[in-house]
Parts: sequence; structure tokens; C-alpha cells
Amino acid sequence: MEIMATRKLYTVIIFSENIVGLLNQITIIFTRRGLNIETLSVSPSAIKGIHKFTITTFADEDMIDKVVKQIDKRVDILKAYYNTDEDLVYQEIALYKLSTELFIKMGTVEELIRKYNARILEMNETCVVLEKSGHYDETQALFNELSDTIGVLQFIRSGRIAITKSKVERLSDMLAEMERKLALKKEE
Repeated sequence: MEIMATRKLYTVIIFSENIVGLLNQITIIFTRRGLNIETLSVSPSAIKGIHKFTITTFADEDMIDKVVKQIDKRVDILKAYYNTDEDLVYQEIALYKLSTELFIKMGTVEELIRKYNARILEMNETCVVLEKSGHYDETQALFNELSDTIGVLQFIRSGRIAITKSKVERLSDMLAEMERKLALKKEE
């Protein structure tokens, strides 16, 4: 019971080139440590040719530190870090498919849209698709309200997307330091 109390949500950010099979290698590291991946998002980073993996998992700090160090040792990984929510600006995106007939019968559509800061992506004679970006609790609250009132036909939530609150991407600092050291070696 005490172990569960020290577990919290960590966001692991990994930088690498886009290499086939790398995601599998990364997920195996989590699996071997008995950590469940809560969310996963992969996209190009701000640095050309470099991809950014954003993974969330519940762990204690000692375990997440070991996982990140193990990931960081892989040849194909440029750098891996872990962060807490306090270190990041992050969001998720959720889509909700609803019956147009029931949605219109709600009568409080405008109020609902304003309350959750959602937007209508598609509306036709059979369905309405709403989009809501925010933190998990916010997207879940809208899901719960819609489920309790008119029902949700389909629902999907993205993985977390996150950037650090620091001025630049940590990888940029690391790459600049590597270039500086390389330049110094060339001068010698």
C-alpha cells in the first residue's frame, strides 16, 4: 500500500531519429519494469529530422529514473528525460460523436459548448462531432455529462502532448554543447 502512495504520473520525453522498430524497443523497457503506458504520442520535434516521443506512466521517482536511464543508453536515442506536470505545459484532445437529434433536443447546446470551451467540428443530419482540448479531467467531465444526458456514440482521446516550461527544448542545449565540444576538438 505504501508503494502506491509514492507513485505519481510522470511524462517521459524521448528524442530520436525516426527509426523503424524503436517504439517497440521503448515499450519493452516499460513492460519489463511492470509499468503501464497511460498515453503515448509521437511527432516530429522542433528540430529537423528529430522525433519526440511523449509517454505518460505512473511510477515512483526511483523507478522512472531507472527507466529513463535505460532508454537513454540505447544507441538510437538522442536523449530521454522525465518530467512532472509542474514542469510542463500539456494538453489532450478529445472527440465526441453524438446523435444530432438528441443533441438538438438538449436545448442547452450553446451553454454546454461555452461551459466546456468545446467546438463543433461536424454537424449533419445523423451526427454531431464535438472537439474539446484540455487536461484529462476536463475532457472526462464533458464525456461524463454527455453520457449522463444524451449518450455518446463514439469517443476518442489523444495521448498527451507536452512541452517543457523552459525557454528551449532540453535537446537543443545538449546538441549545442556537443557542437561546442566538437568545435573545440577541431581547434586542438
